[in-house]
Amino acid sequence: MQIAIIDYGAGNIHSVQFALQRLGYQSILTKDAKVLEEADKVIFPGVGHANYAMQQLQKTGLHKVIPTLTQPVLGICLGMQLLTNASEEGPTKCLGIMDAETKLFTEAPKIPHMGWNTVQSNHWLFEGLNNAYFYLVHSYYVPIQPNTIATCEYGSPFSAAIAKDNFLGVQFHPEKSGADGAKLIENFLNYQP
Repeated sequence: MQIAIIDYGAGNIHSVQFALQRLGYQSILTKDAKVLEEADKVIFPGVGHANYAMQQLQKTGLHKVIPTLTQPVLGICLGMQLLTNASEEGPTKCLGIMDAETKLFTEAPKIPHMGWNTVQSNHWLFEGLNNAYFYLVHSYYVPIQPNTIATCEYGSPFSAAIAKDNFLGVQFHPEKSGADGAKLIENFLNYQP
């Protein structure tokens, strides 16, 4: 299986690659549109500022390539937020794959939301993982909306994961979430559309 990780300067690219290696999978870090289009699975990681991330994607033309991908794509943290129409961080126009907006926490107990929290879902991505604990670190969130496939609570409920067609996104970091995170990555890699 060819697994491509989108390389655009995001902070957690290597930790995602190491998580895949621990599971016995090789992957390629790439900003090459052809490699991304030919991969069986694509992972869109992200740690950092939405505006800077979109600038990096625009420099390489990936902002036009990513929405056209047809294989399963998994966005992680900022990678998930960039799938939405826009983010209040910046503010920033994002990729517009999901009809949602990424908002700044305003009624949360403390910002950023950092640490372990439970996630509720019945979606195939979370098979064997309902109410599992995942590691989160974020100040922005996607409200619950029609593309929400998993929820988490921090002050109020928010989207822990979203999905539309072949695109999936998780707000937490599966690569830093121990056995449960590894199981979620395997669920994604084993999925046959």
